[in-house]
Amino acid sequence: MWIYIIIAIIALIIIYAFALYNSFVKLNNKVKEAFSTMDVYLKKRWDLIPNIVETVKGYAKHEKDTLKEVVELRNSAYDKMSDDEKIKTNEQLSSGISKIMALAEAYPDLKASENFKDLSNQLTKVEDDIANSRKYYNGVVRIYNNKVEMFPSNIFAGLFGYKSKSMFEASANERENIKVEL
Repeated sequence: MWIYIIIAIIALIIIYAFALYNSFVKLNNKVKEAFSTMDVYLKKRWDLIPNIVETVKGYAKHEKDTLKEVVELRNSAYDKMSDDEKIKTNEQLSSGISKIMALAEAYPDLKASENFKDLSNQLTKVEDDIANSRKYYNGVVRIYNNKVEMFPSNIFAGLFGYKSKSMFEASANERENIKVEL
C-alpha cells in the first residue's frame, strides 16, 4: 500500500517537473522573441545614426566631442554584441542622441535642413517603436523572472539552469528632467 503512495507522489513530482520545464522553455522563448522585436528597432536606430551624425557635422563643426562619443559607440560591432551589451550600448546611445537633438536647437540652419528634419522624424518614429517594444520586453521578462524566482519553481529553475534576465531600464540621463528655457 505505501509503495503505491510513494510511486504516486514520485509520479506527480515528475509530471510537475515536466510541466514546469515546459513553462520555462515557453517563457524563455517569449523573452527571446520580445528581445528580437526590440532588437529590430534598435538596429534601425543604429543604422540611422551615421546619417544624423554626418548631417550634424556640417552644421556644428565645433561640437566634436558629442559627435565623437556617438560615433565611437556606433562603431561597435552590433551583431557580435550579447543581448546585455546591446542594452547597455543603446542606453549610452540614447544619451548621445539626446545631445545631438539638443544641438538642433542651437543651430537654426540645422533645424531647418530638410535632411535633418527627415532623419529626425525617422528617429522619433524608431524611438517610439523602441519604447513600445521595451515595455513588451520588460513585461515578458517580469513574468519570466517571477517564475524563475518564486517558490517552488525557483528550485526547478536552478536545477534546469534558468536564471533571471535583465530588464531594459532607462539610463540615468533619460531619468533627468529636461531643462526648457524660453
